[in-house]
Amino acid sequence: MYRYFEINKNGHNIRCKLYYSDLRNIRRVVVFCHGFSGHKDNSAAEKFAERMLSKYKGTAMITFNLPCHGDDVKKKLCLSDCITYLDLVIGYAREQYQPEVMYAYTSSFGGYLILKYLLEHGNPFRKIVMRCPAVNMYEVVTNNVLTPGDMEKLQKGKEVPVGFDRKITIGLPFLEELRIGRIHELDFLEYAEDILIIHGKADEVVPFESSHIFADNNLIECIGVEGADHRFRDPKKMNLAIKHILDFFAL
Repeated sequence: MYRYFEINKNGHNIRCKLYYSDLRNIRRVVVFCHGFSGHKDNSAAEKFAERMLSKYKGTAMITFNLPCHGDDVKKKLCLSDCITYLDLVIGYAREQYQPEVMYAYTSSFGGYLILKYLLEHGNPFRKIVMRCPAVNMYEVVTNNVLTPGDMEKLQKGKEVPVGFDRKITIGLPFLEELRIGRIHELDFLEYAEDILIIHGKADEVVPFESSHIFADNNLIECIGVEGADHRFRDPKKMNLAIKHILDFFAL
């Protein structure tokens, strides 16, 4: 089952979705953070939640719209708002359900954000899985998202709509935030045992090599999936990813 709800706090309105089997028995919560131009109704998240809930009692998963994503009301994307949303969702899960433990499952841009969150707030999760994380988000945006025409407009101080599912309007300040915040060059060794990376070796958006290098530098386990693209569109490969995630969470 699932239900929609909103978190209204500190002037923010976060639109969320909770997957659950029994609201009176939630002992473990997974927070899912989607990728760039994604949304709370992420199909990969839904498939994972269905599998998890069918096998493990006392679990639930929260998905939410990042700022400017899905039906979120914000108009300008900035990293600080993304981190604030993530922090408020984590706080809501703690206060509302008082879980024994929390986990994080992220995709693409969500992986970048969870790493930034660890640096700024520490680690509230027992385990974190990042699927195709955009650890080099600046390069991903400049090389694979923005066109030469977009870059020219940004350099002139204009904003441009970019993305996949929903077009997100970004300006040069957001791009500068990514350029400065080069997560993949930083040290995450203290969190290594609690992180698993799963990355498709045929990823056309975030090169597998970026995750492989980041994982090696930080002694993080990285599972490369042969033939899997960025979204793991092949059901068999997504099923394999889900198995790895559930095994790592050890729910």
